[in-house]
This record gives sequence, C-alpha cells and structure tokens, in this order.
Amino acid sequence: MARHPRNPTGSESLRHGSGWGWSAASVLIAALVLMPVLAVGWMALFPSENIWPHLVSTTLPRYGLNTLILALGTGLLSAAMGTGAAWLVSIFDFPGRRGLEWLLLLPLAVPAYIGAYALSDFLDYSGPVQIALREAFGWTSARDYWFPAIHSRWAAVLVLSAALYPYVYLLTRAALHEQSAGAYEVARALGTGPWRLFWRVGLPLARPAIVAGSAIAMMESVADYGVVSYFGIQTLNTGIFTTWLEARNAGGAAQIACVILLIIALLAVWERVSRSHARYHQSARHSRPIIRQRLSGLKGWAAFIACAIPFVLGFVMPVAIIGRYALSYPQGWLTPGLGSALWHTLSLGAAASVLAVLLALVMVYGVRLSNRRLPRLLLPITTIGYAAPGAVLAVGILIPLAALDHRVADAWLALTGTDPGLMMTGTGFAIILAYIVRFFAIAQGAVDGAFTRIPPSLPMAARSLGRDARGVLRDVLLPLMKGSVGSALLLVFVDCTKELPATLLLRPFNYETLATRVHEKASLEDLGNASPAALLVVGVGLVAVALLARANLGLRRGPSRAIAAGSAAPEAQ
Repeated sequence: MARHPRNPTGSESLRHGSGWGWSAASVLIAALVLMPVLAVGWMALFPSENIWPHLVSTTLPRYGLNTLILALGTGLLSAAMGTGAAWLVSIFDFPGRRGLEWLLLLPLAVPAYIGAYALSDFLDYSGPVQIALREAFGWTSARDYWFPAIHSRWAAVLVLSAALYPYVYLLTRAALHEQSAGAYEVARALGTGPWRLFWRVGLPLARPAIVAGSAIAMMESVADYGVVSYFGIQTLNTGIFTTWLEARNAGGAAQIACVILLIIALLAVWERVSRSHARYHQSARHSRPIIRQRLSGLKGWAAFIACAIPFVLGFVMPVAIIGRYALSYPQGWLTPGLGSALWHTLSLGAAASVLAVLLALVMVYGVRLSNRRLPRLLLPITTIGYAAPGAVLAVGILIPLAALDHRVADAWLALTGTDPGLMMTGTGFAIILAYIVRFFAIAQGAVDGAFTRIPPSLPMAARSLGRDARGVLRDVLLPLMKGSVGSALLLVFVDCTKELPATLLLRPFNYETLATRVHEKASLEDLGNASPAALLVVGVGLVAVALLARANLGLRRGPSRAIAAGSAAPEAQ
C-alpha cells in the first residue's frame, strides 16, 4: 500500500521564513484545549480536602458498578442493533431497504435525554401502554398487575442504545461496503446459508468496525448525564454533580472525573487497537461490489421489520411523543424564556463553532508548516476533549477560570474603583470555552482532512509567486477548503446545541439554552413546555444527519468518536 507523503500540502516549501509564529500559535492552542483536563488532574492530586478514602468506601463502588453496567449493556445492544441493520441493508435487498438505509441514521438527530423523556411518558403508569392494559383487563390500580420499572438501568440501556446504535451502523456498513463480492460468492457456492454466511464471513470481516462503533457508544454512555439523572441512576457522571454541587467538594469531583477519564482512555485504546487491525479485511481497490441477495415474501418483510425497530425506537417514538405534546400545548411555544433560550443556543453555538474552526485552522496549518517536534506531538492529543464528558471539562474549566475571574475583577476594582463583576464565569464565556475544548476534535479532523486532499503543487506554486505562508492560506488554501470548513462549522454548532452537562454546570444564574430548558422542564414532568425546545434541538440535529447522508456515510479516517459524529465533514463538499 502506498504511503502518503509526509507534507501533502507542500509544507516543506512553506516552512522557510515562517519563523516561530505558527509553531508558537499551535502550542498555545494546544495548551488551551488541554488545560481543563490538566486542571482536573491537578485538583484530583492536590485537593483542598481529600475525600477519596470516603468515596472509595461509600459511593464510588455504586457509581462505578452502575456506569459499568450501562456501558456494557449499551455497547452490546448497540452492536446488535447497528450490526444487524448494517448487514441486512448491505447484503440483502428487501422491500423498503433503500429508504431504511438512510432512515437508520435519523436517531443521531435525537439526543438520548429526549428519548428518555419520551419512553418514560409512553410506558409509565399514566402512559398509553399501561392505560390500555388496565382498560383491556379491567385492572384498577398498579397492585393488580406487574409492569417493569421504567426509571431503571434496563430502560437507560434501551434509550442509550436506540440513540447510539447509528455509530455502529455507520462504521459496520462502511466496512461491509469495502468488501469484495468474491468472499461471499465463494461461501455461497460452498453451500453456506444466510446465518452461517454472517457468522463465518461477514462478522469476522466487519469485527474491527463493530468493536470501534461499540467503543464509541460505550464512551457516550459513560459521558451521559441527561438519561441517568432523569431515571435516577447514580453513575460516575451524576457523582460529579452530587460531590461538587451538594457536597461542595471540587477536589472530590475532580477525583471522580479522573476515574471517568481513565475509563474513557481504556475504551479509546480498545477502539484504537481494533482499528489498527482493520486493514486485514480491506479489499483491492477495483474489487467487485457486493450483489445484494433478493429477499421476498415473509423473509423480506421480516428483514424490513428488523431494520425498522431501531429506527422506530430511536427516532419515530421520541419525535412522535414530543410532537404530540407540542401540538396539544401550542401555548408552550409562547412561554417566557423560550426565545431567550433559543438566542443563547444560537449565539453560543455560533461563537464556539467559529472559534473552534478558526483555532483548528491555525493549529493544523501551523503544525504542517513547522519542523519542530512539539507541535506535531500535541496535535493528536488535543482530540482528548471530545472523549472527555462535558461534566469533566466543566470541573476543569470553572475552578481555575473562577479564580482568574476574581483576580481580574479585584484588579479592575483597585484600578478604576468600579466592580466589573465576573466577566468570564458570569457570562457565556465559560460555556463557549467548554464547547471549543469539547468539540475541537471535529473541527481539527475536518480541517486536517481538507489539507490532505489539496495537491502539493498549488501551495508550492503560490509560494514561488511570492506569497508568504499567510497569503497562501488566505488566497489558495481557504478557497479550496471552504466546503470542509463549512461542514465543520455546522457539525460543531449542532453538537453545541445538544450539549447538556457542561452547559448545566457552567451557565450563569438564570441562563438557559434549549438543552437546559428541555432538561429542567422534563425533570418537572412538564413535557408540554419542554416539547418546543426539544423539537428545535432535534431540528438542528437533522441538519447534521442530512450532511452525513450527503457524504454517503463516507467514514474513512480517524480513531476518535469524531469519526462517527463528525468525520463526514471532510467528505461533504
């Protein structure tokens, strides 16, 4: 296999005369992105009050066990849903396959916490399912029959899996489409049936992609806060909120955050190892595509139903239930606070996406211009923010930023005699910073992918015509990269819209976004007023799904969760 050139944009020709400026900028940006994680580690090692022994002997085992159960359950169920759907739409042709191939992506547009609110409303005692059962059998109270508890770990696993299986589906489908038809044709010629074909041929070939997608789903389940808090499940993530906000112990919250980071790191290593072995199943470049086997009659409809179940659970049910509330309570669209929440969401997301993409441009370009080792080593490490849960980043941002904010305010007061207030933690600044750190990997992946597709001769020619490094970026590279830059802006903005835990912890008093408004209203069982904001969040998410569809599910590169969530950006031009 041919190796890529070390400097695909002609960086060698641009380095001369670039000086320390671009390298220094890259290092500073990396420091900004890594600062919250480093701050969490520092606070965990040197807490003002060390409650680690108390945590280990009391709550931490329960938090860890619940987190482990949710992660394993979500990983297994997501793998079953995503792999089964990818296998059916890739290998077989059945009624509705063409539409389901894209509809199976739509659960990506629905945050898991919205699915939790919908499932609870549908299945709880006052929901339509139990009402219908009581009317059908003449039961008068909950004592007359048994029904599984909705606010439980199994329900959380179901909701998270229905929202996260598209990660497995995307990567597995891409892996199956890379295969040549030869392996399947030989297996069929030897008398292998559909089930044995899957177990003996399809599953081994797609295993690295399945493991990688499952690891992504498990990372997301570890990072989840909205679902577990609504269902009352005590996990490591909810433990951060409890230890910090209720026990008033930032050091203990940082120590729990470090446990989460350790779990995420182990999952990331597992994912990376699975991807390192992915090359053994890649086919020749000009291999024949798979010819789908036609399923008709009962088999065809069974395949359709099997693929439709994840789509219904992950998209149709939550959108239908939330949409019903939005239609039944139209006054919810006029309630105070929705307009300001929408404005805060749009302004914070726009500012964070623009800054994240701008910083990614500077850093990636600076690393490509630099012949120094430090910027090159820091570039892949900056993706850690996307693997860290929002609550972890909030701990690492708020404590140091609040200390800096107070010092700045005191200095301003001493100089001018006026109190400026908290200019960083008292505004949306801290939220924007958290969004930048959290989703910098998406912007970086899109920008880096765009650079690799630009022929080296173009920047070299511009350099020979007298353009300096900044001029080459402005006049040559940016016009060629505008599609990828636009995609990165959109994907970062969409993820900012859905982010809940970091926004909850970092927002100023009485400051709402669409995500926090949905969470607060739904926590009070006020789905009528939560539904407008929820539909707006889903609507924004649908834009990102459309971008994935436009990219034809072309997920090809990168080891982090940005692969499934945002790596379509480099391809969507």
